[in-house]
Amino acid sequence: MGEMMNEGQSLANDIDLSQFYQIFFEEAGENLDTMEQMLLALDVEKADDEELNAIFRCAHSIKGGAATFGFADVAELTHQMESLLDKLRRHELNPTAAMVDVLLESSDALRLQLAHHQGRGNDTPPTGELVARIYTLANGDEAAAVPAPVVAAPVVVETPAPARTITKPVVKASRELEIHIGPLDNVAQADGVAELFRDIPGLGTIEPLPCDQASKRVYRATTTSSDADLMDLFTFHVSKEEIRIVDLAAATDEAPAVPDPIAGQDFGFFDGAPGVPAHALAAAQAVINAPDNTAKPTAPKADARPAAPAAMESSTLRVSVSKVDQLINLVGELVITQAMLAQKSRELDDGANQPLLAGLADLDRNTRDLQEAVMSIRMIPMSVVFNRFPRMLRDQATKLGKKVELVTHGEATELDKGLVEKITDPLTHLIRNSCDHGIEMPEDRRAKGKSEHGTITLSATHEGGSILIEVRDDGKGLNRDKLLSKAREKGIDAPDSMTDTEVWNLIFAPGFSTADEVTDVSGRGVGMDVVKKNIAALNGTVEIDSAEGYGMRVSVRLPLTLAIMDGMSVRVSDEVYILPLSSVIESFQIKPNDINTLAQGAQVVKVRDEYMPVIELERVFQVPRFEHSGASPIMVVVEADGQRVALMVDELLGQQQVVIKNLESNYRRVPNVSGATILGDGKVSLILDTSSLVRRSRH
Repeated sequence: MGEMMNEGQSLANDIDLSQFYQIFFEEAGENLDTMEQMLLALDVEKADDEELNAIFRCAHSIKGGAATFGFADVAELTHQMESLLDKLRRHELNPTAAMVDVLLESSDALRLQLAHHQGRGNDTPPTGELVARIYTLANGDEAAAVPAPVVAAPVVVETPAPARTITKPVVKASRELEIHIGPLDNVAQADGVAELFRDIPGLGTIEPLPCDQASKRVYRATTTSSDADLMDLFTFHVSKEEIRIVDLAAATDEAPAVPDPIAGQDFGFFDGAPGVPAHALAAAQAVINAPDNTAKPTAPKADARPAAPAAMESSTLRVSVSKVDQLINLVGELVITQAMLAQKSRELDDGANQPLLAGLADLDRNTRDLQEAVMSIRMIPMSVVFNRFPRMLRDQATKLGKKVELVTHGEATELDKGLVEKITDPLTHLIRNSCDHGIEMPEDRRAKGKSEHGTITLSATHEGGSILIEVRDDGKGLNRDKLLSKAREKGIDAPDSMTDTEVWNLIFAPGFSTADEVTDVSGRGVGMDVVKKNIAALNGTVEIDSAEGYGMRVSVRLPLTLAIMDGMSVRVSDEVYILPLSSVIESFQIKPNDINTLAQGAQVVKVRDEYMPVIELERVFQVPRFEHSGASPIMVVVEADGQRVALMVDELLGQQQVVIKNLESNYRRVPNVSGATILGDGKVSLILDTSSLVRRSRH
């Protein structure tokens, strides 16, 4: 690829860069996410050098890709960000909150620009004022760097421009240079360097000088650009080791000019780009890790971070989600086939078919290992969801004038990708609600003897077959009397005899809000009803607990209903049902007199000095009973949402892997059923929704 980039006059004519656009957009998005997280975690009082270097590298990578692909607006903005970040990491400036703010704003603007280039957004807003603020901060004038219109803004290219356009924030003095290029195998490559001056407005002038070697070219140029800018531009046509720039006014020696890789005004491309020699990259790496501003080739530190991205790239592979889903479907069909073979093998004679049965046992084990490996591909840590909230909370707290800290637990807890995407919006509403309604103003918290900084805690844990996500705050909590009053104003029946839990659940009513006035953050009563609706659509539950003056906790439980799960088969009359194995606690035989009947026909069974609700599955699903053996003799204890119930069944058929088929999309929604599966004999069996059965027992 390096040879291709060195041939021809125009990079775009030689290589169709559009095939790499998607990779650039994905990597740019990841770099923006990383940069945003590090900026939010940055302690401006004692910033770590490694943190500043890592933030700089994110901006540098985005700028390099944008310049390569011709996204001039993105390159211009990241160029200015890079200048500020470079001065911070070289300790020419000290970090301030204003700098973090402007860099976060720039991150938002870059997201809009990238979305526009992807065809997913409207025209991006002008960034001239933002660039001017960054430039002002980079030059140490923090007082002038307020978010207000700037009259004398630097020149910014807002429209699509050639990939090699350079915009300068200030006018620099012209320099007289001699540019030596060669030796070259193809001297026509040097002509491209000369044509850059003609193609790029404001770059300067160039004229050829006599040269006694046919494989070399010498030019005299007048330009305001730095050596680093020129070297980056010339790399489009020739390698860096083939270029020598001599500043005539400075009367420098004729050593090859190596650009300062950490200079804030460079217009660099990807590290390791075609045409960049290995020794230049090594020198650049050494300078990046140097403790002072001099470009001396010190050895990189042992714990230096730049090596991490390379290792990450080599150990990861981008795969389309549709391909993963197709793989999961195929494994699901394999599980069904294996179950069919296992069932048929029970009819064979053990002695005569021992090798076949041994092979089927191996197939069973390998199929289980394969499905676990495939399912893990779709599992995503909750950190993917949690990482987007610190920035959102910071912006909202600033807008409301509050001081809020976000604490997260259980970021490594994994959830299926489909559920991760659907739970993000409800969690966003809950965190906004805690910040707006829960956390008090700093002066109010001081008056109550609390810390000025409120805390919102976001946690995720596995509980049996469910994932429990909690959003807690140490704010003012819910006021029972206020909720009852608001409910009556809305025409909701709210007697004083309601339990606290019933009162708290009033906030889920459509259009219900306790805000005294409507703001651009909240108060219209839209949010909590959407939360409950979205979670219910995932077969989940949401519960509220509150103590006035101390805070509120919202608990969201979601079933881990993946494509394949372990289940227990039970028989009720002639019907076979599947219970999620993660919900099954124990099973035992009973006698008719072990069951006690309470008021209104409710039944309970005593299990080790504890009375447990009984659910007769044959009544729930109206199963016809053809034999007259009386009540079901077996109880299966299942747990969901922290409570247990006993299910009456006729027989335990055994444990097996089952493939979950969506019943709602293939038929219709059935109460107390979460899906269906195909058994080894080809029959369809219903998978029971244990959470729904537990809720049924409460009522």
